[in-house]
Amino acid sequence: MAKFFVVIVLMCLVYIGFSKVMDTNLLVGEKISKKLDIEDVEKETTVIGLMMYLGDPPVMKEHLLMYSNEDCLIKKDIAELTSSAIYKCLKVDAVVKNKKIVSIIKEIEVIK
Repeated sequence: MAKFFVVIVLMCLVYIGFSKVMDTNLLVGEKISKKLDIEDVEKETTVIGLMMYLGDPPVMKEHLLMYSNEDCLIKKDIAELTSSAIYKCLKVDAVVKNKKIVSIIKEIEVIK
């Protein structure tokens, strides 16, 4: 009976310690994302974007900031399966605000 009680107490202590560590990690993550969200300033930079074109001739209707070439190409493939629009992954000079592309200044290259 004493061994059972000791095992239960140890399991509780391990659980409490683990939950404290995880809570601390979550708080750090929240603080970092809050600091990143504070970036409320428009700035010109080179980024990767997933562009959607509609019409004939194709006209850019939407753009979405991507964090990597691979991420963009994966999302492009998914979008093309579910839509009749034309999608391209492009490296562009753009005005970015709050992790969103506000406007495209210049298209630099198509990512394939």
